[in-house]
Amino acid sequence: MNKGYSIFISLVVALGGFLLGFDSAVISGAVGGITHYFSMTDWELGFSVGCVIFGAMAGNISAGPLSDRFGRKKILIITAILFTASASWSALATGYLEFVVARIIGGVGIGGAILIAPIYIAEIAPPKLRGSLVSLNQLNIVLGISIAYFSNYFLKDIEGDSWRWMLGVEAIPAFIYFLALFIVPRSPRWLIQKLNHVEVARGILTKIGGEDYALATISEIQRGIAKKEPKGTFYQLFQNRMRTIMIIAFGIAFFQQITGINAIFYYAPTIFEQAGGSTDSSFLQAIVVGLTNLVFTLVAIWLIDKLGRKPLLIIGTATMAIALSMATLAFNNATYNFSKVSIDQIENSEIRKALNEYQGKSFSSQKELFSNLGPVLNESQLHEFKRNHVKKFISINANLVLIAILLYVAAFAISLGPVMWTLLSEIFPSNIKGIAISVVGFFNSLVSYTVTQFFPWELTNLGPTLTFAIYAIMAILSLVFVIRYVVETKGKSLEEVEALLVRG
Repeated sequence: MNKGYSIFISLVVALGGFLLGFDSAVISGAVGGITHYFSMTDWELGFSVGCVIFGAMAGNISAGPLSDRFGRKKILIITAILFTASASWSALATGYLEFVVARIIGGVGIGGAILIAPIYIAEIAPPKLRGSLVSLNQLNIVLGISIAYFSNYFLKDIEGDSWRWMLGVEAIPAFIYFLALFIVPRSPRWLIQKLNHVEVARGILTKIGGEDYALATISEIQRGIAKKEPKGTFYQLFQNRMRTIMIIAFGIAFFQQITGINAIFYYAPTIFEQAGGSTDSSFLQAIVVGLTNLVFTLVAIWLIDKLGRKPLLIIGTATMAIALSMATLAFNNATYNFSKVSIDQIENSEIRKALNEYQGKSFSSQKELFSNLGPVLNESQLHEFKRNHVKKFISINANLVLIAILLYVAAFAISLGPVMWTLLSEIFPSNIKGIAISVVGFFNSLVSYTVTQFFPWELTNLGPTLTFAIYAIMAILSLVFVIRYVVETKGKSLEEVEALLVRG
């Protein structure tokens, strides 16, 4: 078994995950800059951050069928081109609409890479290594997130529009990915299933695992083909025989996003500023979030083929629920104290003048604070205070918030992060895998967009206490779902998984 060759191919393909992660997290550092430059409202900010997911939906729904027709490798090359174009254009944008379009183009690349890279790796990986190698894509995603936080920190003090540098630097790894993809082979399973190029596939499989492995794998693929309809369709996904698979797929795709992970990654510095941190400390804490994500993804890769998929999901979702409850508790116990120093920090003279009468007063909750400010601030002034100034007055256990966020990210990194994509690459029959993962990926992106779009509005209007409480409830429900519905696929061939899950 040539483990080195399998790992090399997987690492090259998983560079798409690095770009996905970088693109997802780099916007967190640019939020302040783009909000000021384009004069955004909460909804415009949410859309400019979340619009990338609209592009991801288009990539999700089209990448699978296109990869079935033209091959996994060609679609990955196209995603590299889209990443390069998006990074360059968004950094140079001078208008809000132009910026949004550039972000959406990058989203198409994200939607393609996040689906096709795991499929490709699952199709070239030996069964004993498949979980670990597919998880390399998730590892690269979190590595990209970490590098983005570091990049943002070191670029934030550039004179002028530092957000342009933050967004534009992504073009460099995107172009490297484009070049690197030309040295990886085509998927041997796709070559046999779609083109019947058995000898070409045999050569690739021999390099991966030797002659005996190649012959055994080809025989298994051909037996699988003999059992299946020649071409899968969208309607097959919703036949009764696919019911168990679709419950698992849609459920895990829903809970991966509804528990708030992209709110954390896209708005990490904003969350830490809500807990009273300075800009510098908030960017540094975001780096710690990225590093935590990276370390525990490595733990997941080590455990996924040892402990199994379902145990990791149970441990992870239970811990996520605990962590989000801790964050809820921290914000719920916060107090808001009005001193002359904090009031004088407000630039708006009308708001500052109105708040002078509150000098020396304290409030035990955001609800109490806002009900007291209602009579002295008009609607627009109160909105501005909620959005920009409330963090100046908060007194909170910031360490508890940091610990809760880090615990949540660590739990996600060993469970819903890598395990979802591993499961999706395993549970669908080969003849409809491309279509199936496109549909489920589209749904996953839709949920992600909803979380991302609403998060700035939630922080302003519901406050962080209720926002994190909602995510905690969703984490509890995800634990219940995993215990009830998810099945174990560890150590099984793709054909064995199909036999286990497909009814009839």
